[in-house]
Amino acid sequence: MEIRWLEDFIALAKTRHFSRAADEQNVTQPTFSRRIKLLEEEMKVTLIDRNTLPLSLTPAGEIFLQSAELITRQLRDAKARCLEIKEQEQSQIRFITTQSLFLGYYREFVEPLCQRLELRIDVNMKSSSWAGADFINAMTANESDLMLCFWHPAMGFLKELDEENFDSVTIGREILVPCVATDKQGRPSFELPGSRKQPIPYIAYDDATFLAPAVQHHLQRQHEVPQLQILASNIHAASIKAMVKEGFGIGWLPKRLVADSLNYGTLTLAGAVNWNVPLEIRVYRARNNINPNVLQFWQALKDNALS
Repeated sequence: MEIRWLEDFIALAKTRHFSRAADEQNVTQPTFSRRIKLLEEEMKVTLIDRNTLPLSLTPAGEIFLQSAELITRQLRDAKARCLEIKEQEQSQIRFITTQSLFLGYYREFVEPLCQRLELRIDVNMKSSSWAGADFINAMTANESDLMLCFWHPAMGFLKELDEENFDSVTIGREILVPCVATDKQGRPSFELPGSRKQPIPYIAYDDATFLAPAVQHHLQRQHEVPQLQILASNIHAASIKAMVKEGFGIGWLPKRLVADSLNYGTLTLAGAVNWNVPLEIRVYRARNNINPNVLQFWQALKDNALS
């Protein structure tokens, strides 16, 4: 049974005339009459008494009219609600970012910018536990409009977001600093570069994360070889910070994330500035994304970008 058959029947019940009802439904009278006949065959009952002038409904037709009106009304309401949801989804900006950037830069910069522009943003909180490749897949599969992430030349997987198909804008800078807990005298519990006899226990980033290749690349380029022994690895900077604060070892952490701990002395730096890893904070989008809200937000990002 087709929905338009119900609409035809309702029009016929209202006009009580095949020709006028056909005009109302914008079809020819033969086509309209055939659809009413198909409806009756589907219901296996006569709905229209064609022997009266004007036409009248049979008792079964009267009952069926109530159901037809209810069904078509419910379908119209459902369609309207679905279209409303679609419009809301299209007006939203789908956003993905790492946990450390969500806790810091997103709330400090991105969210206030959206509020000023009166744009609705939908952050996929599942992305806070993703590996680097998951972010790339979400962007290439058009499952997200914008990606906020760290950038470093050693992050090879970001090359998949090539300049032909994706745009990026640098909106900030960050530094990964080597942090350790302090001893009772307020001194670093470990100091770089460490020694071969007593390597420094190292809480590293998981190899699948954004930050792992950046730290590895930077350490390999140091004049002094750091003597580190991996104690544990994690995908979250916040989890690494917690282990470092407990004195388990050294970890390279975003400076924004540890600023308070450094000020209060619960954490301290384990080495000079040459051990710091410089990063950029970038936002990516697909060039073929023509969502007007995304384009408006992107222009605002460019206006506030670093030169």
